[in-house]
Amino acid sequence: MKTIYMDNNATTQVDPAVFEEMKPFFTELYGNPSSMHRFGGQVGVRLKEARARVAALLNCEPDEIIFTSCGSESDNTAIRSALNAQPDKRHIVTTRVEHPAILSLCKYLEKKDGYEVTYLGTDENGRLDIQEIKDAIRPDTAIVSIMWANNETGNIYPIEEIAAIAKERGVVFHTDAVQAVGKIPIDLKTTPIDMLSLSGHKLHAPKGVGALFVRKRLPFRPFLIGGHQERSRRAGTENTTGIIALGKACELAIQHMDEENTAVRALRDTLETGLLAAIPDSILNGDRDNRLPNTSNISFGYVEGEAILLMMDQLGICASSGSACTSGSLEPSHVLRAMGVPFTFAHGSIRFSLSRFNTAQDVDYVLETLPPIIKNLRKLSPFSAQKSAPACTKSFSE
Repeated sequence: MKTIYMDNNATTQVDPAVFEEMKPFFTELYGNPSSMHRFGGQVGVRLKEARARVAALLNCEPDEIIFTSCGSESDNTAIRSALNAQPDKRHIVTTRVEHPAILSLCKYLEKKDGYEVTYLGTDENGRLDIQEIKDAIRPDTAIVSIMWANNETGNIYPIEEIAAIAKERGVVFHTDAVQAVGKIPIDLKTTPIDMLSLSGHKLHAPKGVGALFVRKRLPFRPFLIGGHQERSRRAGTENTTGIIALGKACELAIQHMDEENTAVRALRDTLETGLLAAIPDSILNGDRDNRLPNTSNISFGYVEGEAILLMMDQLGICASSGSACTSGSLEPSHVLRAMGVPFTFAHGSIRFSLSRFNTAQDVDYVLETLPPIIKNLRKLSPFSAQKSAPACTKSFSE
Protein backbone atom coordinates (compact mmCIF):
# COMPACT_ATOMS: atom_id res chain seq x y z
CA MET A 1 0.00 0.00 0.00
CA LYS A 2 1.35 3.40 -0.98
CA THR A 3 1.89 5.98 1.75
CA ILE A 4 0.29 9.37 1.15
CA TYR A 5 2.31 11.64 3.42
CA MET A 6 0.64 14.94 4.38
CA ASP A 7 2.24 15.56 7.77
CA ASN A 8 5.17 17.72 6.71
CA ASN A 9 4.75 20.22 9.54
CA ALA A 10 5.63 17.32 11.85
CA THR A 11 8.67 16.26 9.85
CA THR A 12 9.74 16.08 6.23
CA GLN A 13 11.30 13.57 3.89
CA VAL A 14 15.04 14.07 3.61
CA ASP A 15 15.63 15.36 0.10
CA PRO A 16 17.68 12.80 -1.91
CA ALA A 17 20.19 15.53 -2.76
CA VAL A 18 20.59 16.29 0.94
CA PHE A 19 21.18 12.60 1.69
CA GLU A 20 23.85 12.39 -1.00
CA GLU A 21 25.57 15.44 0.47
CA MET A 22 25.69 13.79 3.91
CA LYS A 23 26.96 10.33 2.97
CA PRO A 24 30.73 10.97 2.68
CA PHE A 25 30.80 12.49 6.18
CA PHE A 26 29.62 9.21 7.71
CA THR A 27 32.18 7.00 6.02
CA GLU A 28 35.09 8.91 4.47
CA LEU A 29 35.31 12.44 5.89
CA TYR A 30 34.64 11.68 9.55
CA GLY A 31 37.27 13.93 11.10
CA ASN A 32 36.57 16.29 14.00
CA PRO A 33 36.44 19.85 12.61
CA SER A 34 38.18 21.12 15.76
CA SER A 35 41.28 18.96 15.13
CA MET A 36 44.54 20.57 13.99
CA HIS A 37 45.21 18.08 11.19
CA ARG A 38 44.05 18.53 7.61
CA PHE A 39 41.76 15.52 7.77
CA GLY A 40 39.59 17.30 10.34
CA GLY A 41 40.21 20.69 8.80
CA GLN A 42 38.51 19.75 5.53
CA VAL A 43 35.35 19.01 7.51
CA GLY A 44 35.65 22.42 9.13
CA VAL A 45 35.69 23.97 5.66
CA ARG A 46 32.41 22.24 4.84
CA LEU A 47 30.85 23.50 8.08
CA LYS A 48 31.81 27.00 7.05
CA GLU A 49 30.13 26.44 3.69
CA ALA A 50 26.99 25.14 5.44
CA ARG A 51 26.87 28.20 7.68
CA ALA A 52 27.02 30.44 4.62
CA ARG A 53 24.17 28.48 2.98
CA VAL A 54 21.92 28.89 6.02
CA ALA A 55 22.76 32.59 6.18
CA ALA A 56 21.91 32.98 2.48
CA LEU A 57 18.40 31.61 3.04
CA LEU A 58 17.84 34.10 5.87
CA ASN A 59 19.83 36.97 4.30
CA CYS A 60 22.07 37.46 7.31
CA GLU A 61 25.79 37.13 8.07
CA PRO A 62 27.26 33.61 8.45
CA ASP A 63 28.75 34.43 11.85
CA GLU A 64 25.25 35.25 13.10
CA ILE A 65 24.32 31.55 12.81
CA ILE A 66 24.74 29.15 15.74
CA PHE A 67 24.13 25.47 15.01
CA THR A 68 22.01 23.59 17.55
CA SER A 69 20.35 20.17 17.84
CA CYS A 70 16.78 21.28 17.03
CA GLY A 71 14.24 24.09 17.13
CA SER A 72 13.42 23.45 20.78
CA GLU A 73 17.05 23.94 21.80
CA SER A 74 17.21 27.12 19.74
CA ASP A 75 14.05 28.44 21.45
CA ASN A 76 15.35 27.61 24.91
CA THR A 77 18.73 29.15 24.15
CA ALA A 78 17.19 32.39 22.87
CA ILE A 79 14.85 32.96 25.81
CA ARG A 80 17.32 31.94 28.50
CA SER A 81 20.04 34.09 26.92
CA ALA A 82 17.81 37.18 26.95
CA LEU A 83 16.89 36.57 30.59
CA ASN A 84 20.42 35.84 31.75
CA ALA A 85 21.79 38.90 29.94
CA GLN A 86 19.19 41.13 31.65
CA PRO A 87 18.85 39.85 35.23
CA ASP A 88 16.94 42.96 36.32
CA LYS A 89 14.12 42.26 33.84
CA ARG A 90 11.60 39.61 34.91
CA HIS A 91 8.84 39.81 32.32
CA ILE A 92 8.23 37.83 29.10
CA VAL A 93 5.67 38.44 26.37
CA THR A 94 4.50 35.56 24.17
CA THR A 95 1.24 34.14 22.78
CA ARG A 96 -1.17 31.39 23.75
CA VAL A 97 -0.67 29.68 20.38
CA GLU A 98 3.09 29.10 20.53
CA HIS A 99 4.78 25.73 20.13
CA PRO A 100 5.26 23.78 23.39
CA ALA A 101 8.99 24.54 23.19
CA ILE A 102 8.08 28.12 24.11
CA LEU A 103 4.96 27.60 26.22
CA SER A 104 6.39 24.83 28.40
CA LEU A 105 9.55 26.83 29.04
CA CYS A 106 7.55 29.93 29.99
CA LYS A 107 5.38 27.90 32.37
CA TYR A 108 8.55 26.47 33.92
CA LEU A 109 10.12 29.91 34.32
CA GLU A 110 6.94 31.18 35.98
CA LYS A 111 6.76 28.32 38.45
CA LYS A 112 10.43 27.71 39.22
CA ASP A 113 12.07 31.11 38.81
CA GLY A 114 9.26 33.57 39.46
CA TYR A 115 9.18 35.23 36.05
CA GLU A 116 5.98 36.92 34.95
CA VAL A 117 4.64 35.99 31.51
CA THR A 118 1.98 37.75 29.47
CA TYR A 119 0.22 35.34 27.07
CA LEU A 120 -1.39 37.19 24.17
CA GLY A 121 -4.69 35.91 22.78
CA THR A 122 -6.01 35.70 19.23
CA ASP A 123 -9.30 36.31 17.47
CA GLU A 124 -11.41 33.49 15.98
CA ASN A 125 -9.16 33.44 12.90
CA GLY A 126 -6.03 33.07 15.00
CA ARG A 127 -4.91 36.64 14.33
CA LEU A 128 -3.00 38.69 16.88
CA ASP A 129 -3.96 42.18 18.04
CA ILE A 130 -1.07 44.58 17.43
CA GLN A 131 -2.35 47.01 20.05
CA GLU A 132 -2.44 44.23 22.63
CA ILE A 133 1.22 43.52 21.87
CA LYS A 134 2.11 47.18 22.34
CA ASP A 135 0.20 47.32 25.62
CA ALA A 136 1.88 44.16 26.94
CA ILE A 137 5.44 45.48 26.71
CA ARG A 138 6.65 46.98 29.99
CA PRO A 139 9.88 48.56 31.25
CA ASP A 140 10.83 45.21 32.81
CA THR A 141 10.10 43.13 29.68
CA ALA A 142 13.20 41.10 28.87
CA ILE A 143 12.00 39.47 25.65
CA VAL A 144 9.06 39.22 23.28
CA SER A 145 8.85 35.80 21.61
CA ILE A 146 6.23 35.26 18.89
CA MET A 147 6.30 32.53 16.26
CA TRP A 148 6.52 33.50 12.59
CA ALA A 149 4.05 30.85 11.42
CA ASN A 150 1.77 28.61 13.45
CA ASN A 151 2.53 24.92 13.22
CA GLU A 152 -1.14 23.86 13.48
CA THR A 153 -3.09 26.39 11.40
CA GLY A 154 -0.26 27.74 9.25
CA ASN A 155 -1.16 31.32 10.21
CA ILE A 156 1.59 33.78 9.31
CA TYR A 157 1.95 36.55 11.87
CA PRO A 158 3.05 40.15 11.07
CA ILE A 159 6.56 39.58 12.40
CA GLU A 160 8.10 42.55 10.59
CA GLU A 161 5.66 44.91 12.33
CA ILE A 162 5.98 43.21 15.72
CA ALA A 163 9.78 43.21 15.54
CA ALA A 164 9.75 46.94 14.74
CA ILE A 165 7.56 47.58 17.80
CA ALA A 166 9.96 45.65 20.04
CA LYS A 167 12.96 47.47 18.60
CA GLU A 168 11.30 50.86 19.15
CA ARG A 169 10.67 49.90 22.78
CA GLY A 170 14.22 48.59 23.26
CA VAL A 171 13.10 45.01 23.93
CA VAL A 172 14.78 41.85 22.61
CA PHE A 173 12.62 40.12 20.00
CA HIS A 174 12.79 36.40 19.17
CA THR A 175 10.74 34.43 16.68
CA ASP A 176 10.29 30.69 16.41
CA ALA A 177 10.45 30.44 12.62
CA VAL A 178 10.66 26.65 12.48
CA GLN A 179 7.59 26.36 10.23
CA ALA A 180 8.30 29.47 8.17
CA VAL A 181 11.91 28.94 7.10
CA GLY A 182 12.08 27.50 3.60
CA LYS A 183 8.39 28.09 2.88
CA ILE A 184 8.19 31.87 2.75
CA PRO A 185 10.87 34.51 2.08
CA ILE A 186 12.72 35.78 5.15
CA ASP A 187 15.04 38.80 5.06
CA LEU A 188 16.89 39.47 8.31
CA LYS A 189 18.73 42.40 6.77
CA THR A 190 15.50 44.40 6.66
CA THR A 191 13.54 42.87 9.58
CA PRO A 192 14.82 43.92 13.04
CA ILE A 193 14.64 40.45 14.61
CA ASP A 194 17.21 39.81 17.33
CA MET A 195 17.01 36.00 17.41
CA LEU A 196 15.36 33.42 15.14
CA SER A 197 15.01 29.64 15.57
CA LEU A 198 14.87 27.04 12.80
CA SER A 199 14.94 23.25 12.55
CA GLY A 200 16.41 21.08 9.81
CA HIS A 201 13.82 18.33 9.73
CA LYS A 202 11.08 20.81 8.79
CA LEU A 203 12.78 21.66 5.47
CA HIS A 204 13.96 18.28 4.15
CA ALA A 205 17.12 17.91 6.25
CA PRO A 206 17.45 15.15 8.87
CA LYS A 207 16.32 15.30 12.48
CA GLY A 208 18.81 16.34 15.13
CA VAL A 209 20.05 19.63 13.69
CA GLY A 210 18.81 23.20 13.96
CA ALA A 211 20.11 26.72 14.09
CA LEU A 212 19.70 29.97 15.99
CA PHE A 213 20.25 33.34 14.37
CA VAL A 214 21.69 35.86 16.86
CA ARG A 215 22.12 39.39 15.59
CA LYS A 216 25.58 40.91 15.89
CA ARG A 217 26.28 42.88 19.06
CA LEU A 218 23.25 41.43 20.85
CA PRO A 219 24.33 40.43 24.37
CA PHE A 220 24.33 36.63 24.35
CA ARG A 221 24.67 33.99 27.05
CA PRO A 222 25.24 30.38 25.92
CA PHE A 223 22.87 27.62 27.00
CA LEU A 224 25.39 24.75 26.74
CA ILE A 225 28.71 25.38 28.48
CA GLY A 226 31.88 23.47 27.67
CA GLY A 227 34.20 23.63 24.69
CA HIS A 228 34.93 26.37 22.21
CA GLN A 229 32.65 25.18 19.43
CA GLU A 230 30.42 27.71 17.63
CA ARG A 231 32.74 30.51 18.73
CA SER A 232 32.08 29.48 22.37
CA ARG A 233 28.35 30.06 21.94
CA ARG A 234 27.23 26.41 21.91
CA ALA A 235 29.50 23.76 23.39
CA GLY A 236 29.69 20.20 22.12
CA THR A 237 31.27 18.43 19.17
CA GLU A 238 29.42 19.52 16.07
CA ASN A 239 26.88 17.26 14.36
CA THR A 240 28.88 17.60 11.16
CA THR A 241 26.68 15.44 8.94
CA GLY A 242 23.53 17.17 10.16
CA ILE A 243 24.99 20.64 9.73
CA ILE A 244 26.19 19.91 6.21
CA ALA A 245 22.77 18.46 5.40
CA LEU A 246 21.04 21.55 6.77
CA GLY A 247 23.23 23.76 4.61
CA LYS A 248 22.29 21.79 1.50
CA ALA A 249 18.60 21.84 2.46
CA CYS A 250 18.73 25.62 2.80
CA GLU A 251 20.35 25.92 -0.63
CA LEU A 252 17.56 23.77 -2.09
CA ALA A 253 14.90 25.79 -0.25
CA ILE A 254 16.05 28.91 -2.08
CA GLN A 255 15.75 27.06 -5.39
CA HIS A 256 12.28 25.69 -4.59
CA MET A 257 10.74 28.76 -2.91
CA ASP A 258 8.63 29.66 -5.95
CA GLU A 259 7.43 26.06 -6.24
CA GLU A 260 6.44 26.08 -2.56
CA ASN A 261 4.31 29.16 -3.12
CA THR A 262 2.70 28.07 -6.40
CA ALA A 263 2.57 24.32 -7.02
CA VAL A 264 2.34 23.27 -3.37
CA ARG A 265 -0.18 26.01 -2.63
CA ALA A 266 -2.31 24.86 -5.60
CA LEU A 267 -2.35 21.27 -4.31
CA ARG A 268 -3.28 22.50 -0.83
CA ASP A 269 -6.11 24.62 -2.20
CA THR A 270 -7.49 21.76 -4.31
CA LEU A 271 -7.49 19.46 -1.29
CA GLU A 272 -9.05 22.05 0.97
CA THR A 273 -11.76 23.15 -1.44
CA GLY A 274 -12.69 19.58 -2.25
CA LEU A 275 -12.99 18.47 1.37
CA LEU A 276 -15.03 21.48 2.46
CA ALA A 277 -17.40 20.95 -0.47
CA ALA A 278 -17.76 17.20 0.00
CA ILE A 279 -18.10 17.02 3.78
CA PRO A 280 -20.93 18.92 5.54
CA ASP A 281 -20.26 20.47 8.95
CA SER A 282 -16.60 21.14 8.18
CA ILE A 283 -14.76 24.39 8.85
CA LEU A 284 -11.38 25.78 7.90
CA ASN A 285 -9.38 26.91 10.93
CA GLY A 286 -7.13 29.92 10.64
CA ASP A 287 -6.50 32.92 8.46
CA ARG A 288 -7.40 32.02 4.88
CA ASP A 289 -5.35 34.89 3.44
CA ASN A 290 -2.22 34.79 5.61
CA ARG A 291 -1.19 31.16 5.86
CA LEU A 292 1.75 29.00 4.91
CA PRO A 293 1.25 27.72 1.37
CA ASN A 294 1.36 24.07 2.45
CA THR A 295 -0.94 23.99 5.51
CA SER A 296 -4.66 23.37 5.91
CA ASN A 297 -6.36 22.75 9.26
CA ILE A 298 -9.94 21.53 8.89
CA SER A 299 -12.38 20.61 11.65
CA PHE A 300 -14.93 17.92 10.91
CA GLY A 301 -17.78 18.39 13.34
CA TYR A 302 -19.09 15.69 15.71
CA VAL A 303 -16.25 13.17 15.25
CA GLU A 304 -12.92 12.55 17.00
CA GLY A 305 -9.74 13.52 15.21
CA GLU A 306 -7.93 10.46 16.56
CA ALA A 307 -10.54 8.15 14.99
CA ILE A 308 -10.19 9.96 11.67
CA LEU A 309 -6.41 9.59 11.78
CA LEU A 310 -6.60 5.88 12.61
CA MET A 311 -8.94 5.16 9.73
CA MET A 312 -6.86 7.24 7.31
CA ASP A 313 -3.74 5.46 8.51
CA GLN A 314 -5.28 2.09 7.66
CA LEU A 315 -5.63 3.38 4.11
CA GLY A 316 -2.08 4.76 3.92
CA ILE A 317 -2.79 8.45 4.59
CA CYS A 318 -0.59 10.31 7.10
CA ALA A 319 -1.86 13.55 8.62
CA SER A 320 -2.07 15.01 12.12
CA SER A 321 -4.63 16.10 14.67
CA GLY A 322 -2.39 18.99 15.69
CA SER A 323 1.22 19.41 16.72
CA ALA A 324 3.23 16.18 16.76
CA CYS A 325 4.66 17.32 20.10
CA THR A 326 1.21 17.21 21.73
CA SER A 327 -0.44 14.39 19.81
CA GLY A 328 -0.33 12.13 22.86
CA SER A 329 -2.81 14.39 24.65
CA LEU A 330 -6.56 13.82 24.55
CA GLU A 331 -7.18 17.53 25.15
CA PRO A 332 -8.29 19.68 22.21
CA SER A 333 -5.53 21.67 20.55
CA HIS A 334 -4.44 24.64 22.66
CA VAL A 335 -4.27 26.66 19.43
CA LEU A 336 -7.88 25.94 18.49
CA ARG A 337 -9.02 26.54 22.07
CA ALA A 338 -7.32 29.96 22.00
CA MET A 339 -9.23 30.70 18.79
CA GLY A 340 -12.54 29.72 20.37
CA VAL A 341 -13.27 26.81 18.00
CA PRO A 342 -16.38 25.00 19.35
CA PHE A 343 -15.68 21.84 21.32
CA THR A 344 -17.53 19.54 18.90
CA PHE A 345 -15.35 20.85 16.06
CA ALA A 346 -12.02 21.29 17.88
CA HIS A 347 -11.88 17.57 18.70
CA GLY A 348 -12.32 16.71 15.02
CA SER A 349 -9.55 18.88 13.62
CA ILE A 350 -7.09 17.45 11.09
CA ARG A 351 -3.98 19.22 9.88
CA PHE A 352 -2.85 18.48 6.35
CA SER A 353 0.64 19.79 5.60
CA LEU A 354 2.04 19.18 2.12
CA SER A 355 5.46 19.45 0.53
CA ARG A 356 6.99 19.58 -2.93
CA PHE A 357 7.07 15.78 -2.89
CA ASN A 358 3.27 15.55 -2.89
CA THR A 359 1.39 15.01 -6.16
CA ALA A 360 -2.05 15.65 -7.62
CA GLN A 361 -2.67 11.91 -7.33
CA ASP A 362 -2.08 12.15 -3.57
CA VAL A 363 -4.72 14.85 -3.30
CA ASP A 364 -7.20 12.89 -5.44
CA TYR A 365 -6.77 9.84 -3.20
CA VAL A 366 -7.53 11.81 -0.04
CA LEU A 367 -10.55 13.46 -1.66
CA GLU A 368 -11.84 10.02 -2.62
CA THR A 369 -11.08 8.39 0.71
CA LEU A 370 -11.81 10.87 3.49
CA PRO A 371 -15.50 11.78 2.90
CA PRO A 372 -16.68 8.16 3.40
CA ILE A 373 -14.56 7.94 6.55
CA ILE A 374 -16.24 11.00 8.07
CA LYS A 375 -19.68 9.75 7.04
CA ASN A 376 -19.14 6.38 8.70
CA LEU A 377 -17.72 7.89 11.88
CA ARG A 378 -20.66 10.25 12.21
CA LYS A 379 -23.05 7.31 12.16
CA LEU A 380 -21.35 6.17 15.37
CA SER A 381 -21.02 9.60 16.99
CA PRO A 382 -23.40 10.64 19.79
CA PHE A 383 -22.57 14.28 19.06
CA SER A 384 -23.74 13.96 15.46
CA ALA A 385 -27.17 12.78 16.55
CA GLN A 386 -27.52 15.69 18.96
CA LYS A 387 -26.51 18.48 16.59
CA SER A 388 -29.07 21.17 16.07
CA ALA A 389 -27.21 23.72 13.97
CA PRO A 390 -27.57 23.72 10.16
CA ALA A 391 -24.78 22.29 8.05
CA CYS A 392 -21.71 24.52 8.15
CA THR A 393 -18.96 24.63 5.58
CA LYS A 394 -18.01 28.23 6.31
CA SER A 395 -14.47 29.07 7.30
CA PHE A 396 -13.89 31.13 10.44
CA SER A 397 -11.80 33.43 8.25
CA GLU A 398 -14.64 34.31 5.92
